Amino acid sequence: MGLREQITEDMKAAMRAKEAAKLNTIRLIIAEIKRKEVDEQIVVDDDQSLAIIEKMIKQRKDSITQFEAGNRQDLADIEKAELVILSAYMPAGLSDEQIAAEVTAAVAASGAAGPQDMGKVMALVKSKMPKGTDMGAVSALIKKALTPA
Repeated sequence: MGLREQITEDMKAAMRAKEAAKLNTIRLIIAEIKRKEVDEQIVVDDDQSLAIIEKMIKQRKDSITQFEAGNRQDLADIEKAELVILSAYMPAGLSDEQIAAEVTAAVAASGAAGPQDMGKVMALVKSKMPKGTDMGAVSALIKKALTPA
């Protein structure tokens, strides 16, 4: 079953279970996929659907930060609930230890000597990371590994 079919089945299940928050979030996903199909006159495949969901996750994270900074915890909680639902559609990522090991291996393989070599290391690490990996966190690990203590 493809991702799109899974999303549709989850929408039906949320309707039956009367889970309003989950249903609304799934409808947002479907709307974004359809918008892309209409705008670009294409049929969205699983990889493109994942990219759409990844973008939605990034938007939710940004919104949570903004709402918490603005003292609007009620809105931040709604965004966090949507984030959990959206994250369920992303493939399982690597653990923090696995990411740290990849960063260490990439630093050694590229011969990086300092922060000026961050681009080389990032290119190596990015090619080995699965879709949906938070590259901001990976970048922070690389920066930490390249900064002299």
